[in-house]
Amino acid sequence: MRKLVISDIHGCLDEFQKLLALVRYEPADDQLLLLGDYCDRGPDSRGVIEEIMRLSEQGNVIALRGNHEQLMLDALLLEGQDERWIRNGGLQTLASFTGEEPLTEGFAWEDYERQKRNVREAFASHIAFLNELPLYHEDDHFLYVHAGINPAAADWRTQPERDFLWIREAFFQHPTSLDKPVIFGHTPTLRLQETEGVWDGGDKIGIDGGCCFGSRLNGLEIDEAGGWREHFVRKGCADDSDGTVTP
Repeated sequence: MRKLVISDIHGCLDEFQKLLALVRYEPADDQLLLLGDYCDRGPDSRGVIEEIMRLSEQGNVIALRGNHEQLMLDALLLEGQDERWIRNGGLQTLASFTGEEPLTEGFAWEDYERQKRNVREAFASHIAFLNELPLYHEDDHFLYVHAGINPAAADWRTQPERDFLWIREAFFQHPTSLDKPVIFGHTPTLRLQETEGVWDGGDKIGIDGGCCFGSRLNGLEIDEAGGWREHFVRKGCADDSDGTVTP
């Protein structure tokens, strides 16, 4: 069974759909692994989440939770958890769900609370879907996670939830000591190397191409033996700028 891995879509529905078309994704034959951060920053977070919900009903889809799903859930469901979500693209996500124009600097707090209330009431199934997303997935060849694992943890499975969602340097600057590579998103690969392509760090593989920042959406195609090749779709570009990289 072929596996396709994508991370950090961030509301970029067009690029997500183009990447699935580029790799000729077949729900009946392929496994799709999505490593979190479906919402915030990009133009259509609602569309991305609904597409993932639809794909999950059709085929073999494993969707993980990212830090931005957690930010969204915390802001919608808990008290006093709004500022960090707002700073990280939450207003764009609210607008995509309500159909209103995004709130701008100096917005009235009652308008923000009204939009949150509308989302809670009208999209309870979406919230429940996000709330049930797991933090990691493991198979014979790879460990899949949004941000990474803490190499200092005695058992990565019991590390704090925050590490699965937020860890950066403590993960990618140190060896993992696992018997398989970790495939992760969260940290744009331009922070790990000089290009936005997939970063092969040996015991870890970073795939966040920074699509929502104008770069590209990366995808890994993994064969049954664990070999992989890279596909990508550039943000807002014509089809002839997309491609496949064969190691």
